[in-house]
Amino acid sequence: MREATATNQVQEHLKTMGYTLVREFKDIFAAETVERCLRESFDRLPAGKVEQFRPVLAYRFARERLQAAAQSTGLMPKDTPEILFVCVHNAGRSQMAAALTSRLGEGRVHVRSAGSTPAPEINPTAVKAMEEAGLDPSQEFPKPLTDEVVQAADVVITMGCGDSCPVYPGKRYLDWEVDDPAGRPLEEVRRIRDDIEGRVRTLLAELGVVVTP
Repeated sequence: MREATATNQVQEHLKTMGYTLVREFKDIFAAETVERCLRESFDRLPAGKVEQFRPVLAYRFARERLQAAAQSTGLMPKDTPEILFVCVHNAGRSQMAAALTSRLGEGRVHVRSAGSTPAPEINPTAVKAMEEAGLDPSQEFPKPLTDEVVQAADVVITMGCGDSCPVYPGKRYLDWEVDDPAGRPLEEVRRIRDDIEGRVRTLLAELGVVVTP
């Protein structure tokens, strides 16, 4: 009975999140489209999430997908270059790259990250390395790679996902050969973080974004 009650609560919470998204995108997408995206996003989140938190994470994931879909079809303006970082688990390299790009870009670029096979949570050692660098990954979580975010991106950077990333014409694709932090000690993860930061600085310079040394 307790499990059934918890499931009902999750479904009610998910329904509430759906109402919020429908209102936000009412001038762009039909309610059925928004609700379907939310349900699918909920189902696609990696297993292992604390059940009562999944509706909120599904809401955030669905909102990101809907925004990307609206941008890629011209229904929502895109004011800054869109950068997408992709790795297998979206738990280490791509999370560090996204966090560093967001901080160094200072609002002059928009960043997303995703994984071809997302992990249940961000690598704790990567979290520690990010926190040491003044980054706050507490609100982030591994997300599945979807067509919407690829289509909305101007630059797609892969980090070991190989052919799992769909290719669309007109996008700039880069492959960064960056070591996977999974299973590595903190000292090595710091080195990976610093390697990624150097690559991010170069990328931003190529995009015309001046970064403070």
